[in-house]
Amino acid sequence: MSYVKDDAVTAPAVPLDQKGPHSRRLKLVTVMATFGGLLFGYDTGVINGALPYMQDDLGLTAFTEGLVTSSLLLGAALGAVLGGRLSDRRGRRRTILLLAVVFLVGTLGCTFAPSTAVMVVSRFVLGLAVGGASVTVPTYLAEVSPTERRGRLVTQNELMIVSGQLLAFTFNAIIGNAFGESGGVWRWMLVLATLPAVVLWFGALVLPESPRWLASKERFGDALDVLKQVRSAKRAEAELAEVQRLALADKQTQAGGWADLATPWIKRLVLVGVGIAIVQQITGVNSIMYYGTQILTDAGFSANGALTANIANGVISVLATFVGIYLLGRVNRRPMLAVGLVGTTSALLLIGVFSLLLPEGVGRAFVVLALTVTFLSFQQGAVSPVTWLMLSEIFPLRLRGFGFGLCALVLWLANFAVGLLFPILVDAIHISSTFFIFVVLGVGAITFVTKCVPETRGRSLESLERELQARYS
Repeated sequence: MSYVKDDAVTAPAVPLDQKGPHSRRLKLVTVMATFGGLLFGYDTGVINGALPYMQDDLGLTAFTEGLVTSSLLLGAALGAVLGGRLSDRRGRRRTILLLAVVFLVGTLGCTFAPSTAVMVVSRFVLGLAVGGASVTVPTYLAEVSPTERRGRLVTQNELMIVSGQLLAFTFNAIIGNAFGESGGVWRWMLVLATLPAVVLWFGALVLPESPRWLASKERFGDALDVLKQVRSAKRAEAELAEVQRLALADKQTQAGGWADLATPWIKRLVLVGVGIAIVQQITGVNSIMYYGTQILTDAGFSANGALTANIANGVISVLATFVGIYLLGRVNRRPMLAVGLVGTTSALLLIGVFSLLLPEGVGRAFVVLALTVTFLSFQQGAVSPVTWLMLSEIFPLRLRGFGFGLCALVLWLANFAVGLLFPILVDAIHISSTFFIFVVLGVGAITFVTKCVPETRGRSLESLERELQARYS
């Protein structure tokens, strides 16, 4: 029997891959696909610095401010479901091509929006692309990656997400400090997202289709051709045999949609996936990613100082994601997620406490900045990478797009609630009490992870499917 090793964990599978020209091809495929993650990050992060300038130009209130921010998230909820279904039916590559076009159209709509209503609609359209990319890109990477490298490659999409947010924070600071007195400066912040959208479209043209999606359509010859592009020949043939067996078995069940939820083990698995999705959002991460500039201003920074200081949040997110990529190959998923949640919950508790106890000024401002950086270290170094990776792993091949899409729908709806309610709650009960709410939710999230989440590290997607079926039946 041959074995594929994921560091310390071994599982019966196919021969280990060997380095060769196919390794470079796999790297190129990963980079091109993850431009979807870069756009995800930029479009969700850019609002952080652009929003204060929109307030004057568009006449935003606390409610419309939340609506402009969260309209993208509502669109992302719908886009996640549509993207998952579309990628199951038409293929992962075609879906990524379409998403690149939607990214471009939505960005241009936001850039030239003359009113709040047009901005909300355009942000909703942009959200369709963000939600679709949040499902399709990790699924594609999971299906094209070798088992022993799946954690690292899928998590590179998370790295691109936080890199996109860092770019947004950096360009916001540069443009805001240089041209902050000019009218419509926020439009220049938004329009920069057209460039990676064009790169994603051209990059998708050279992507191969997912070999596992091809196998699910019984196109086994095409699947083998793709595997040979990103594997050694011996590995490709052995891997195809495993994929083919499961694809044929799945075909006999005639599954792939809502009807699957009548199957008890799938229903329980979907509920676990939904729980993981909610956990990722109720940490409150996007209160910092969307409103970080306002949080730092409230803590005591000047407007321009907050824009510049917010770059630290982007930098630590990128650095922490590198740590997360390293840990995913060496640490089991479930304990990594639990430790991350303990860290985020503790950081939010301290933000709330110091926001109450310290007087407004530079001292409180730097304490809050240090704690948001600490929070993001745990969030981006553990919670977010594990979330997106596990959601790309746990569902059977025949409904991977559907299951991931359904969980992402819930994730984006929770994200929408945070984006919409955060400024309203801060206005009503102050920022410290708002963070205390997230602390309570964090305690519940830790309990759920330790009791309900399965371990997925070290298994091929096919062997993992068999194990989860046995566990939840």
